[in-house]
Amino acid sequence: MTAIIILFVVLLLMGMPIAFVIGISSLIFFLGNPDLSLDIAAQKMVSSTQSFTFLAVPFFLTAGNIMNASGITERLVKFAKVLTGHMVGGLAQVSVMLSALMGGISGSAVADASMEARFLGPSMINSGYSKGFVASVLSYGGLITATIPPSLGLIVYGFVGDVSVGRLFVAGIIPGLLMTVILMVPTHIISKKRNYKVENEKPPRIGDVFKALKESFWALLFPLILIVGIRFGFFTTSEAGAFAIVYAMFVGKFIYKDLTLKKLIAVIDTSVSDNGVILLIITAAGIFGFVSAYSGMPAAIAKFITSITTNKYILLLLITVFLLFMGMVMESTVNCLIFTPIFLPILKSVGVNPVHFGIVMMTLVTMGCMTPPVGTAMYSVCQILNCPTDEYMKEGLPYIITILAEILLLIFIPQISLFLPNLIFGK
Repeated sequence: MTAIIILFVVLLLMGMPIAFVIGISSLIFFLGNPDLSLDIAAQKMVSSTQSFTFLAVPFFLTAGNIMNASGITERLVKFAKVLTGHMVGGLAQVSVMLSALMGGISGSAVADASMEARFLGPSMINSGYSKGFVASVLSYGGLITATIPPSLGLIVYGFVGDVSVGRLFVAGIIPGLLMTVILMVPTHIISKKRNYKVENEKPPRIGDVFKALKESFWALLFPLILIVGIRFGFFTTSEAGAFAIVYAMFVGKFIYKDLTLKKLIAVIDTSVSDNGVILLIITAAGIFGFVSAYSGMPAAIAKFITSITTNKYILLLLITVFLLFMGMVMESTVNCLIFTPIFLPILKSVGVNPVHFGIVMMTLVTMGCMTPPVGTAMYSVCQILNCPTDEYMKEGLPYIITILAEILLLIFIPQISLFLPNLIFGK
């Protein structure tokens, strides 16, 4: 198994697509063990996709793309400007607020960051903001979508770890809102120090808020329908995803009237490509999961970690450091698929709530999208804004510090994550 891990790292460093890295490494294990038939690998690839819960991922991803093409994003931008445009560094604060609002729409950190880079990035740069600051605030703001429902990462975690997705969705609300507030702090300090201008001269009046709220009502209603529907059994998570597609098409076509046939075809084309990438990773991870279990790797890791300590908080800190590093070198979906089956049983055995760990884990591994060397959100935003990555990294340090501070809060105060799901679903 050690040789397979070394091969895995080598292929990863060579820049090979992660799905092929996982698949090739796993198949080499089969070739080195004559007792194992390659038929098992094929079966594991197929069986890894045979989950009703996992249907929620392509459904929500497609629904988010439809909503972005339906005029919903523009209305959320207006609403965010009304709420935070009067603050120092108005557009920067607007981008953070928009990430919180978009978290309930896109469910994807990379999609959110890329969208905002196209929508707000040029305006911010033209208003005198430095490129590095713009890229940082837009990229790290996307991290809010890691927990705000319907987070795609939480769906994958729930699918792999057999954890209630409904509980995970509700558990992510307070951490997501807390992340919004925390990211506004360095944004305010930096903006005030550099004298970045406000977007609106005066704080919003009640009438302005209600007007903007009315325009964004259908977009903001969606996450509420989602949570209420799952909680009271109107639909499962996967059925909620299917409902989201119908809802997005209805709002875009008949209420906002911005969704045309041409836009819909383009959205379907994009969604097929996005879902294909995720599905390929899922199938490859199915083989890797079998290989790791067959080789006894999870048990060996569990034995090693628990030999160090059985204190749940120290274990969480050790795993946090590991996941923080792995988030930098592998995509969040891959980290979730590979490490959830390894770490979750260990933490459950020492009394860590799986919902609590899910919020911590997805925040950590999604943060890897904003940092090198993988940094999909980082590279996407920097490319759109033509921003050097070294400038981005320098400007992003205050955001990294504040995010790590929140992660520590989530680790040592589990009720931040567990209060709402325990209140709504019961303990």
